[in-house]
Amino acid sequence: MRNNKLKSLASHSLLIGSLAMLAVFSPQAIASVEMSPAVVNDDDRFMALRDAAMHGDSKAVQLHAAVLANYSIPSYVDYYVLRTRLGSASNNDILQFLKKYEGSAIADRLRNDWLLLLGFRGDWGTFDQQLPLYVVNDDSQVKCYALLSKAVKQQKVAFDARALLTSPKQYGDGCYSLINYLYAQGQFTDADIWAQMRIAAESSAMPLAKRLGAMLNVPEKRLLEAMDKPKNLFKKEPGADRLSKELFMLALGRAAKTEPEDAVHAMQRLGGKLSAAERAQAWANIALPSSQKLETEALSYWKLAEGANLTVEGYQWRVRIALREGDWKLVKAGIQAMPGNLRSMPSWTYWYGRALQQEGKKEEAQAIFAGLSDQMHFYGQLALEERGQKIGAPALAKPVTPEELVPVAQNPNLQRALKFYAMNLRFEGTREWNWALRSMNERELLAAAELARQNDMLDRMVNTSDKTKNDVDFNQRFPTPFNDSMYKATQAVGVDMAWVYGLIRQESRFATAAKSHVGASGLMQVMPKTAKYVAKKIGLGNYVPSQVNDVETNIKLGTSYMNMVLSDLGGSQALASAAYNAGPGRPRAWRATLSRTVEGAIFAESIPFTETRDYVKNVLSNATYYAALLEKKPQSLKARLGTVAPKGVTGEEPEYQSQ
Repeated sequence: MRNNKLKSLASHSLLIGSLAMLAVFSPQAIASVEMSPAVVNDDDRFMALRDAAMHGDSKAVQLHAAVLANYSIPSYVDYYVLRTRLGSASNNDILQFLKKYEGSAIADRLRNDWLLLLGFRGDWGTFDQQLPLYVVNDDSQVKCYALLSKAVKQQKVAFDARALLTSPKQYGDGCYSLINYLYAQGQFTDADIWAQMRIAAESSAMPLAKRLGAMLNVPEKRLLEAMDKPKNLFKKEPGADRLSKELFMLALGRAAKTEPEDAVHAMQRLGGKLSAAERAQAWANIALPSSQKLETEALSYWKLAEGANLTVEGYQWRVRIALREGDWKLVKAGIQAMPGNLRSMPSWTYWYGRALQQEGKKEEAQAIFAGLSDQMHFYGQLALEERGQKIGAPALAKPVTPEELVPVAQNPNLQRALKFYAMNLRFEGTREWNWALRSMNERELLAAAELARQNDMLDRMVNTSDKTKNDVDFNQRFPTPFNDSMYKATQAVGVDMAWVYGLIRQESRFATAAKSHVGASGLMQVMPKTAKYVAKKIGLGNYVPSQVNDVETNIKLGTSYMNMVLSDLGGSQALASAAYNAGPGRPRAWRATLSRTVEGAIFAESIPFTETRDYVKNVLSNATYYAALLEKKPQSLKARLGTVAPKGVTGEEPEYQSQ
C-alpha cells in the first residue's frame, strides 16, 4: 500500500525550502492562500499542507509551505514538501533532511519512505547503508526488500523469507519482487510457490494468486475456476500431472470455506488419485476452514492431515480444535510442531504447560507456568492460578514527583505530540509520543503517563504505563474515571462494575470522544443503531444521536446493553463480552457447535474472529485486575471465565443490534 503512495508521490517535483518557494510564487498566489476562508492561522495552513501532501497535490503543497516558514514544527513542513517530490529528489536532498532532523520520529518516517523507493529501484548500495539506521523497522515491505538485497548478493534467505511471507495483506512490490527473485534463482521451489498459493487461497488474496499462477504458468482460466468455482473441479477425477492435483487441492480448501461437506465428499470420492503426501495436504486444506467454522468433524480431518505443510493459521487452528474436543495429546503434538516464533507465544506456551499437566508431568508444567506468571496479561493470570495463586494488584510504585515530571514535560517529542493531539492529528501525535518513549527508563515512563493524565489523555496514560515491568502503577494502568456515573449506572442494572471498566479500557482507553471506523462512539463505543434501540428500551426520553458522546448517557446505554446480552447469554461474561464485540447471534452460534462443556478460556481461545478472540481475553483480563482494585482482594480469572456449555440456539433472535 505504501508503495502505491510512493508511486503517486514520485510523479511530483518540488523545490525544497520556504525561501525558494517564496521566489517561485507571486505575492498574489501567496496572498490567496493566506486569505482563504478555510485558513485562519498557521495550524490551519499546516492542516491544508498535510492534506495536499496526502493527495499528492504538488502545487498546493508549494503554496501552503511558502507561508509556513516560521511554523512551530518545521520538520513536518519540510517532510511533506520533500515527500511530495521524493521520486525526483536527489539522494543529497534526502540526506540533508535526515541530517537536519537526525534522531527524530519524522526523519525515521522519511527513511522508511526512502528505503521503499530504494528497494523498488534496486539501489542496494544505498539501501544497505540506510537500513541499519531505520529505527522503527516495522514495515513488511522494507523487510522483504532487505531479504531481496541479501539474495541479490547470493546469500541464502529462503528460510527467513518463508517465515516472513505469511500475510498477503502486508505484501506489496517488495514482497512480490522477493518471491519472484527467489523462485527465479532456485531458492524457492515450485513447492514454495504452491505453499504461497495456499496462503493466497486462505486469505482470498486474488492479486497474489494471479501473480503466483503466472509464475507457475497456470492458465488463468483454470486458476480462477479453482478459486471462484471450486466445485467444478469435483465433477471428474484430477489429472495425474502436478498442476491438476494442486488445483484440485486448492479447490478443496476454497469449497470448504462455504460448504465443507461438499469438499469432504469430493475428497472421499477422488482422493485416491493423490499420493499419501498429497492426501495429507488436501485434508489440511479442508481442516482449516472447517475449524474456523467450528465443526466437530475438523478434528478428524486434522488427524488425516498428519505431515502436511501448514500455514500459520493452520498450525494454530489445529491446536484450537484439539482444545475444544479435549484431545490433549494432539494439543501437545500440535504445539511441538509449530515454528519457534509461534511456539514461544504466551498463548501456546500456556497451553503446552496445560498439556504437560494433563500427562501428569506436573513439575515440567509448573516450570512453564512459573515463567509466565509474572507477566501481566491473560495467560500470565491463568498461569498464576495454575500455580495455586489468585490475581491481585501489586504494590503501587512510588508516585511521580514534580522534579521527575519537569524534564519529561520538556521533551520535544512529547511537546510535538501534545500539539498534534490538540489539533486532532492522532496518528502524528502517537508517532511522536511513542518515539519519545523508546529511550525512557521506567520512572520516566511513569512520568510521561502522568503528563498524559494531566492533559486528559487517559488512553496515552494507560498505554504508556503499560510499558513498565518493575515499577507498576495500577492507578495509571487501570484508572477508574467517572466513578460516580459508573456506580450509579451499574447499580441500576446490576452489572459488575469491574467488568464494565474492563470493557471500557479495551474499547476506548477512556477517550470520551473516541469514534471507530464503523461509527461506534464514546467511552463504551456504542453503535448508533444499538444506542437508539437501548434508549427506547430503557425509556430514555427525547434521546437524540448526538447524546451518545455525553459521558453519562454513553455509560447508561453501554451498561444497559451489557446487561441485555449478559441476561440473554446465561450470565456468562465470556459470551456476553463476545456479544458486545461481534453481536449476540455469533456467540450463541459458536456455543451451539460445542460437543461438550469447555472452560471459558478454551471457548475464548477458539473464537473464530481474531478481533473478538483478543477482545474477550483482554476484557476479562482487565476486569479481573479491576475487581482486585475495587474489591481490594485477590481474584480468579478462571472463575470469571466460567464454563461454556453446548446449548443450542433457541427462540427468537433478540431485537437489539450487534455492536
